[in-house]
Amino acid sequence: MMRVAIPHWQGRVSPVFDVAGNVLLVDIVDGKEQARQNVAIDAEQPQARANLLAEHGVTVLICGAISWPLERALFAAGIEVIPQTCGDVGQVVAAFTSGRLRQGAFLMPGCGGRGWRFRGRCRRGRR
Repeated sequence: MMRVAIPHWQGRVSPVFDVAGNVLLVDIVDGKEQARQNVAIDAEQPQARANLLAEHGVTVLICGAISWPLERALFAAGIEVIPQTCGDVGQVVAAFTSGRLRQGAFLMPGCGGRGWRFRGRCRRGRR
């Protein structure tokens, strides 16, 4: 099982994870969504946010913009971060489970092209 967290607001991926108040936890088994759960985030510090997600068993975070300190804290907690993502949460989940998330349709505005996303900016090449 894989547990994916997506910060959301009004049915869409929150534009900035650092200040998001809720995350949707999606359990994925064999490439199919099995369950959803909404969790409030009351932690403000990067390490506390990372710990909260780790305590909920999150292995992947799909988000919009994210600060470098928070991304590092998540990495240290063993959570993969897929930043610079926007769009309807349901469509993002469907694209992730089908392997289409990184094809560009869900890339935040200002991150044109097919570059890989890294540290809140788009970069060409691999991480």
